[in-house]
Amino acid sequence: MNELTPPLSPPDYASVIAAELQLTPRIVAAIIELLDEGATVPFIARYRKEATGGAEDFQISQTLERLQFHRDLFDRKTAILQSIAEQGKLTPELRRAVEATETKTELEDLYLPYRPKRRTRATIAREKGLGPLADRMWDQRDRSGTVGEIAASFVNAEKGVRDVAQALQLARDIVAERIVETAPWRAEIRRLTWNKGRVFAQAAKGKRDEKSKFSDYYDYSEPVSRIPSHRVLAILRGESEGFLSHRILPDPEEAKPLLQRQVLARDRSIWDDEIKEATQDAYDRLLSAQIATDVRAELKVSADREAIEVFATNLRELLMASPFGTRPVMAIDPGFRTGCKVVILGETGRLLEHGVVYPTEPRTDVKGTEAAFDRWFGAHPEIAAVAVGNGTGGRETFSMLRTYLKSRNSTAQAVMVNESGASIYSASETARAELPDHDVTVRGAVSIGRRLQDPLGELVKIDPKSIGVGQYQHDVDQKLLRAKLDDVVVSCVNRVGVDANTASAPLLRYVSGLGAKLAGAIVAHRDEHGPFPSRQSLKKVAGLGAKTFEQAAGFLRIQGKNPLDNSAVHPESYALVKAMAAGLGRSVSELIGDKDTVSTIDLQKFVSDTIGLYTLEDITAELVKPGRDPREEFAATDFREDVHEMADLREGMVLNGTVTNVTHFGAFVDIGVHQDGLVHVSQIANRFVQNPSDELHVGQSVRARVLEFDLGRRRISLTLKDV
Repeated sequence: MNELTPPLSPPDYASVIAAELQLTPRIVAAIIELLDEGATVPFIARYRKEATGGAEDFQISQTLERLQFHRDLFDRKTAILQSIAEQGKLTPELRRAVEATETKTELEDLYLPYRPKRRTRATIAREKGLGPLADRMWDQRDRSGTVGEIAASFVNAEKGVRDVAQALQLARDIVAERIVETAPWRAEIRRLTWNKGRVFAQAAKGKRDEKSKFSDYYDYSEPVSRIPSHRVLAILRGESEGFLSHRILPDPEEAKPLLQRQVLARDRSIWDDEIKEATQDAYDRLLSAQIATDVRAELKVSADREAIEVFATNLRELLMASPFGTRPVMAIDPGFRTGCKVVILGETGRLLEHGVVYPTEPRTDVKGTEAAFDRWFGAHPEIAAVAVGNGTGGRETFSMLRTYLKSRNSTAQAVMVNESGASIYSASETARAELPDHDVTVRGAVSIGRRLQDPLGELVKIDPKSIGVGQYQHDVDQKLLRAKLDDVVVSCVNRVGVDANTASAPLLRYVSGLGAKLAGAIVAHRDEHGPFPSRQSLKKVAGLGAKTFEQAAGFLRIQGKNPLDNSAVHPESYALVKAMAAGLGRSVSELIGDKDTVSTIDLQKFVSDTIGLYTLEDITAELVKPGRDPREEFAATDFREDVHEMADLREGMVLNGTVTNVTHFGAFVDIGVHQDGLVHVSQIANRFVQNPSDELHVGQSVRARVLEFDLGRRRISLTLKDV
């Protein structure tokens, strides 16, 4: 048999995925069809609810992920069956076993005996003619005679088989490899390792007396089944940095007897001792290390996925943080020796003016700083807030600023802004393109100010890994991380909507259906021809065809003659809205914002084969509040004025703070001392908390009490209990 006949038939993906995600096959089939047609997740979730039964975007994303998994699995099955067929070893039983596998691990276990491999001890033994002896040993059917008598006929000096002992050893090498390559037995040891195995970590050679952030793992053990993702990644990082070594294994006293029971035939034979010895060798030399590698890889994959999910959740909260809005602001990138870079931004984030002041050490030029502020506020009285980066010198600058604003009875609001990643942006190609005539210090301050005005619009310009809301982001699967974070950014951008006439190319690229090339084309078109007067005019952009327009138009906002262009109503529904208005004797403009009139529309009159209540309800909600921003109202955290550094802390002190990162083991909170404090999961509430993200989110304002702090190790422990 050297070809795959008949060809493998793909499974009913809709039914399989529906069972996994607890959705109906009809809905999953509709999602798959739309995805295969090139529709994006945001577009399907918002504008194809009739087809999907109102499926949420996360359900559509999960469907896409599972579809890719099952298609990849099918492709791998096809390739494996073809490979085995070409070797002439594909039996009907093996084919059925391959077709029935549900995981890649099961599939690779079945393929292991047929996988091309380097020369092994078993390969060498076969080359010396010991295959038939190994087969006899493996069959365990001989009840009489001795193994020595049988093995004697395989002694062959020309082939390098000196004596009976060597012949038996070579045969055992073949049997050991067959044991390792028997999928059910391999699965049993893997299952035992998952259920009863342990992860052992210890200090690397010469590191036991060296203090490090990995000291807690210098003599550490935890069950494989219970070790959390963050500890897996911590141990692996400790190993990569040379501080730790680790191993994974079940209890060998349990694993070896289990394997031996699997291998030994029920009826005793003359080969029992040889089989026992081969089994011992198979476990010690091959299987234990291979299974440890498998389990380690699966632990890493699982830990990566959990860490990426935490990162994605934090990123979503950060991107959806409350915007200060389209109001002029001043922004300060604080510093000591080099001074504080100050910029004035217009309501759309345009740079109006910039300068440098030195309010902190070593100059402490408070009077000069106040004079500069007087000049800037005099020239720009419309400044509504001052954003101060929370980096080095931030708290000192913020304190001086608040004193100044109070002394001038200013209504401008002082706000601390997380500046993580601002330096990355300031040196990027994007920053150079946006601010070509200014250096990195000015660009960094501009980024801080724009983050206050519109966090989403500014943060999309920065690699999410540099924003500071993840853990071990450089240790996890980078391809998976990039895909997940891109999905989050796409979801957030399309949920909020984008002004086609003001948005930057980095923001536009995340709009449904666009991408970087079309985003650049949109910016180039409006630079050459001026603002877009309508959504329809977007079709004049080079490369923006009908399919792309369908995917993108509903998420792009344009303030033009047609008020629907500045809403989430899709152009494909404009005629429907016009009919709604006409039925009430109103124009579309008169209908928008008139909640009482909109509520009188009889939606059932407009239901058709293609438009159902999902779409109609979305349209009427949008007519009441067109272009509504789903983000919460802006509110700044007010830090204590007498606490600037860790040395100012006292146990029991209660402080205002902002959650900066949420992990599986707790949350980090900025309390204004240049070092985030940790609220352990056990300190979040006066009840058991399974998942910190159920209680806290990035950007949330909290009040926390200091439990303890360590100036030397720069660690702060906080509690939210009874505060």
